[in-house]
Amino acid sequence: MLSLHTLDMLLSINQSELIEEIIIGLLATPQLALFFEKFPRLKRALLKDLPAWKQRLARRVDEATVPPALTKEFYFYQRSMTESPAQFYQHLPGIVRDLRAMDSPFAPEAEVLLEGIDPSQSHSDGLQTLFIQRWRMSLTLQAITLHHQLLEQEREQLLAELQQRLAMSGALVPLLAENDSAAGRLWDMSRGELYAGNYRQLLDYGAFLQQQPELNRLAERLGRSQAAKSVPQDNAAMEPYRQLVREPATVPEQVSGLHQSDDILRLLPTELAMLGLSELEFEFYRRLLEKRLMTYRLQGDAWQERTMMRPVTHHHHEEQPRGPFVVCVDTSGSMGGFNEQCAKAFCLALLRIALADKRRCFVMLFATEIVQYELTDASGIEQAIRFLGQHFRGGTDLAACLSATLKKLEDREWHDADAVVISDFIAQRLPDPLVDKVRGHQQKRQQRFHAVAMSAYGKPGIMRIFDHIWRFDTSLKSRLVRRLHR
Repeated sequence: MLSLHTLDMLLSINQSELIEEIIIGLLATPQLALFFEKFPRLKRALLKDLPAWKQRLARRVDEATVPPALTKEFYFYQRSMTESPAQFYQHLPGIVRDLRAMDSPFAPEAEVLLEGIDPSQSHSDGLQTLFIQRWRMSLTLQAITLHHQLLEQEREQLLAELQQRLAMSGALVPLLAENDSAAGRLWDMSRGELYAGNYRQLLDYGAFLQQQPELNRLAERLGRSQAAKSVPQDNAAMEPYRQLVREPATVPEQVSGLHQSDDILRLLPTELAMLGLSELEFEFYRRLLEKRLMTYRLQGDAWQERTMMRPVTHHHHEEQPRGPFVVCVDTSGSMGGFNEQCAKAFCLALLRIALADKRRCFVMLFATEIVQYELTDASGIEQAIRFLGQHFRGGTDLAACLSATLKKLEDREWHDADAVVISDFIAQRLPDPLVDKVRGHQQKRQQRFHAVAMSAYGKPGIMRIFDHIWRFDTSLKSRLVRRLHR
């Protein structure tokens, strides 16, 4: 079976131009144009996928097969190209009949050319060449039409996929993307297997997070440290600094080369000699007007060091953001209800920070068993939807969770991660070997362990192993107090 790629090569068809035309038409569709105007960050992320789209379309064209009728007609065309004029005119009536039987678009024109042949006259190569050329044009047109049909199908499929991804990404950008880097990563994460309408849970928890600004601020304080900044003070004192500037030198001018100009004072003797010859005098004036006389180049300036003044700048150095997040979420029965909503919304807040700062975010749900999700991998949106769909019930096995976290932190890719445990910390006492192992990671590897306590009744003995304890009391009294303070 003849492939479309082989037919392109034999007919010298440039498929890259056809693919480029399809891509340009796709990006110019009104739906995408309106979306790009509303979400310019996603447009920049989407344009990075253009090479992959072109490769996908090219691979689809290469794998496509030519219809049997067009394949048979092309074989007839190839045979006719290699025949002598006598053989060609002998087979021509049969070729025309075959073209008519195959319902070829070239059949009507072939019949007209056949009728124009006078059997009583000798046949020349010119008519054969004309027939072959017109036949080639018809085959090329059929191949291009096949390209357009195939690429149009791919365009519709790609447009449907893009509309689905853009609808979801556009809805999630206000929730999870605060810069171009986050928008790009969010777009990449939308490639996973999506569940229609399920990302509504992400939007619901995002809306809940907006209703709990204290929870959002807690995530910012825990998950983000600012980069070092240089802040100039208003009306600050001036300080001297040295800078190289170009100034006229005190030394006499020196010759630094030759160049063409109209400077008569610096003419070379050979140029002045032209004025003494009447035959070359007009040539001298012509070159003078064109500034093409050879003259000396003199240089009399140099780089000097000068002392200048500038305002004093104060530098505020703060700790840089560290590595990934390993977030452990307690899914026991006591964490249900409002605690569950807060824990899931807090994880989304940390995911937003991870996307913006190019960090990874790994979530471990623990009760009697441990379930793991990586929210920043290629299928992160799908993973986040599954995570939000989990229900909190069962007991609390904090020891098993910490053991799994320590094992994760021993991986080279996660050796600089921050561990965050979200729980009410109403659990059994931790084994001493596990406590010693946690403290060993804190001292030797400088890994930080954070506790987000959602109850005022958590056991202090358990939380004593954490570097930082962030409290967000979810009791009814605390919720009412926070609402009054707003």
